[in-house]
Amino acid sequence: MSSAPPSIPVSVVGLGADGWAGLTSAARSALTGAEVLIGGPRQLDLLPGAECAGERVAWPSPLRPAVPKLMAEHAGRRIAVLASGDPMFYGIGRALAQELGPDALRVHPHPSSVSYACARLGWPVEDTEVVTVVGRPVARLAAALYEGRRVLVLSAGAASPGEIAALLRERGFGPSRMRVLEQLGSEREDAYEGRADGWEHKPGDPLNVVAVDCRRDPRSDVPRLGATPGLPDGAYEHDGQLTKRHVRAATLCALAPAPGELLWDIGGGSGSIGIEWMRTHPSCRAVAVERVPERAARITRNAAALGVPGLRVVTGAAPAALDGLPAPDAVFIGGGLTAPGLLDAAWAALAPGGRLVVNTVTLESEAVLAERYRRHGGDLVKLAVAHAVPVGGFTGWRQAMPVTQWSVTKPRPRPEDTTAATEATTENAENAENAATEKAEDQTT
Repeated sequence: MSSAPPSIPVSVVGLGADGWAGLTSAARSALTGAEVLIGGPRQLDLLPGAECAGERVAWPSPLRPAVPKLMAEHAGRRIAVLASGDPMFYGIGRALAQELGPDALRVHPHPSSVSYACARLGWPVEDTEVVTVVGRPVARLAAALYEGRRVLVLSAGAASPGEIAALLRERGFGPSRMRVLEQLGSEREDAYEGRADGWEHKPGDPLNVVAVDCRRDPRSDVPRLGATPGLPDGAYEHDGQLTKRHVRAATLCALAPAPGELLWDIGGGSGSIGIEWMRTHPSCRAVAVERVPERAARITRNAAALGVPGLRVVTGAAPAALDGLPAPDAVFIGGGLTAPGLLDAAWAALAPGGRLVVNTVTLESEAVLAERYRRHGGDLVKLAVAHAVPVGGFTGWRQAMPVTQWSVTKPRPRPEDTTAATEATTENAENAENAATEKAEDQTT
C-alpha cells in the first residue's frame, strides 16, 4: 500500500455485458451517488447519463501507474470505479486494494465471465483451469495444457481465439475442441466452436472467453510434459548447458518452491531450473542470470515454449549482475561458482529461512562447497546417474558425470542471539551517552 486511505470509501462496481440492467440496487446506488466515475470507455458507455451524473474519467494507458495519481486528484470526493465482472478476479480491485488498502474499498461484484462460461458449458468452476492473456503473452497457456484438462482463457480481444488455436497446434494439442463465448450475459450473447487444428473462424466480438477441451495429438513429436519437475531434456533448446532431467528433479526438490516465492537462477544455461520453478505454481517468480547473450536469448525462448514467459532474464556476469535484483527466497547456482564473491553475495541476499542450492562437477568447485558445508552445515550429496546403453549385442551402464550438490537453509537468529544483540546495543548506547555526558562536563569545567 503506497497511498493514504481516502476519507470516503471508494466504491468498486463490477459490470457485466448486460450493463445497468444487471446491477443490484446497492451497486446502482453507489454509481448514482458518485461524484466521479472512473472506468474504461466501454464500461462508462454502459451507464445511463440521467441516473449517473458524476464526472466521467476514462482510465489512461498504462492503467496501473495511473491509479495513485487519479486517487490523489479526486481525494475527498465520492469515487466509483468500474470493473468488468468481478473486480477482484483479474480486475482493478486488486490494484486498488494494494494502493489504498482493502478497508478503503466497498466492492460490489458481478458474476465473472468464468462463472457465466462454466454455467453455459456445464463445467464445475472448481475443476476448471483459468488462464488470462489480457495484457499477457498467449504463451502462458502452454503451462496449463494436459490431456483431458478443461481450460478457460480470458481473451485480450478478437484476435485471441486464432492465437490460442495456433499455440495449441504448436504444442501438440491440435485435436483440442475450442468454444468461443461472446458477450456473456448480454442480449447479444453468441458462441461458435471448432478444433484447433482446423480453426478457420474469422475474428469476432472482442469481448469473449475461449473454452478449451485439451486433447493431445498422439502423433505429435512435442514431448509430453508432466506437472512435476524433471521435464524431458528434449523439451529444451540447449547447447549442452542443461541441468539434466534427474539431477534437475533433485535440485527442484532441494529448492522447495512455494507459491509466490522468487528464485535467482544464477548461471542460467538453458533456464531449466528457473522455468520448472515457475511451473510449480502460477505465482512463483524467477530471475535467470546468464552472462552469454546467446544463452540468455535461448532461456527466453524456452520459457515462452514451456508456458512461463514471465521469467525475467538478466544478461551479465554474477555477482555484479545481481545488483538491484529483488531479494530472493531461494538461490540456485549452476555455474560460475569460483567467481570471486559469488557465494558470499548469494548468501548475503537471502533472508533467514531462505534456501541456497549449488551444483558442481569440478574438483575445484567441490572444494569450495566442502568448505562452505563445514561453515554452514546443510546437506552435501553426490548425485550419480547411469543410463542403459547397447554394448555390442548386450546392454550395459553408461555413467554420467557425477554432480556434487550442496543445499542449505539460512538459519534464523536464535532467541539468545537476539537477546545478546539487544543487550550489546543497549550497552553501546549507554556507553556513548556516558561518554557524551563526561565530555560535556569536561567542557563546562
